[in-house]
Amino acid sequence: MEITVRKQADINATFTAPASKSFTHRAIIAASLAEGRTTIRNPLFSEDTEVTVNALKALGIEITCSPSEIIVEGCAGVMPQCGSQTIDCKNSGTSLRHLVTLALLSPSKTTLTGTKRMQERPIGALCEALRGCGADIEYLGADGCPPVRVTGGGFSGGRIAIDASKSSQYVSSILMCAPYAESEVEIMPKGSVASRSYIDLTIAVMRAFGAEVDLTSDGIWAVKPAVYRAPAPNTSNKSSSAGVYTVEGDYSSASYFFAAAAVCGGTVTVNGLNPNSVQGDRVFLKALSLMGCRVTTVPDPRSGDTAGGIIKVERSGDLNGIEIDMSSSPDIVQTLCAVCVFAKSPSRISGISHLRYKESDRIEAIRILTESCGCGFALRDDVIGIIPRDGGVHGFVCDPRDDHRTAMSAAVIGLGCGNVTIAGAECVAKSFPDFWDKLKEAGLSE
Repeated sequence: MEITVRKQADINATFTAPASKSFTHRAIIAASLAEGRTTIRNPLFSEDTEVTVNALKALGIEITCSPSEIIVEGCAGVMPQCGSQTIDCKNSGTSLRHLVTLALLSPSKTTLTGTKRMQERPIGALCEALRGCGADIEYLGADGCPPVRVTGGGFSGGRIAIDASKSSQYVSSILMCAPYAESEVEIMPKGSVASRSYIDLTIAVMRAFGAEVDLTSDGIWAVKPAVYRAPAPNTSNKSSSAGVYTVEGDYSSASYFFAAAAVCGGTVTVNGLNPNSVQGDRVFLKALSLMGCRVTTVPDPRSGDTAGGIIKVERSGDLNGIEIDMSSSPDIVQTLCAVCVFAKSPSRISGISHLRYKESDRIEAIRILTESCGCGFALRDDVIGIIPRDGGVHGFVCDPRDDHRTAMSAAVIGLGCGNVTIAGAECVAKSFPDFWDKLKEAGLSE
């Protein structure tokens, strides 16, 4: 599918944020391991979350999906007998990395594989950390990458040292299954931790399902053996009930809407975001504020709790360049760069080295997008520079290389300058299947 995005100006649009992909993945996993039935409301249905659902079904978990919810019959940590399985995770790094540890709890052997790109993405640090506590994990292709064969039978736990400099998902994978280890789990990171805010998100889900997670003064995550239980009623929200987990809106997906206000001028309002969320991608609003946008947040009177908010972004003057560390929020770096090409001064974005290990090499993707619209790009160590074009930004043809975030970031540039044609535009289905429909409904696309 090919889509051409036309220039828009002085817009006034309202959107509802899609559900969080990260929270949906983790809620499905926690519910599968929990005791009893969990109803997951407002889940994100996308290619990635479908991978996680189908993987857990293959491992014997009973899951029923309807248009507005997912019902999971938990196994209380005792994975069913299902025989050896081969699970295709496509290009869902979240699914595959979380399944590596979860497969240890299965009584059978599980082979985890994926697309050609997935087979290039690193999981060695996770596998070696688990091997260090007795796990039987075999590489079936290149060392340190999928496909892998995991022999189940239990997770011993103990102290686990891990290099999480390339992905926080290594830590999250172990954390999610830690309550079911044979002994207390202590996760000790070696060096820096990429995308640390996603670990906070993982812990938030674990706590919602009753697990106790402590972060010690020396930076070690500690989890005692326990059993997940479907969330208890939230007394501040009368509509909540036992056994129900409601997924909040996604700041990374909403970032494209907020970016539209920044590059087009005018106002964009987004409903359904938690103003107090642990999502690190909330920093996008701070970045837009620093660049000259006005950001306002009010509680959504319909939500009854902090799970819903109304966030408005307005821009009437010039955009300023920005200097910012994005090490905890990799999923919105491309969106931010798409805004930076319209600024009146250069921008400097640091903490981006782990972008090379995503669905594509996103540092290279940013370079291509930036130079394709006529702006300058610079890279030194862990920092990229975006140098705006004196004569303004122009249109181009984008091949997103099957990366959903590249396609949506190209759309942001198109809204600001016009005549940006995106080939393979259907790749947005990985995280935001109705992205193009939402733009059309808001009058921002044909």
